[in-house]
Amino acid sequence: MRALTIKGYLSFVCLLLFTLTAQAADEMQGDKYEGIDIQVNINTATSEELATLLVGVGEKKAQQIVAYREVHGEFQHADDLQQVKGIGQATVDKNRSRIRL
Repeated sequence: MRALTIKGYLSFVCLLLFTLTAQAADEMQGDKYEGIDIQVNINTATSEELATLLVGVGEKKAQQIVAYREVHGEFQHADDLQQVKGIGQATVDKNRSRIRL
């Protein structure tokens, strides 16, 4: 019975360390372009450029932005990005200073 308790304790400690390490890595990564003035034309940028330069936009969302643009035409306002599935007000607000039309 004691061996089971020690195993359980060790498993708990390993899980805790893994969780803390993952959280620390996320916090350290942050915005890799912080402090650099970045501007992205959301009407002409490739999905790779969008994924790289917009905060909170990965490759999948970037591809959705490009696909939406191809079907519906150019964005008229930064807030129009919210029409793309997965892009909300918070993402637009985080990137407002970067977005160009």
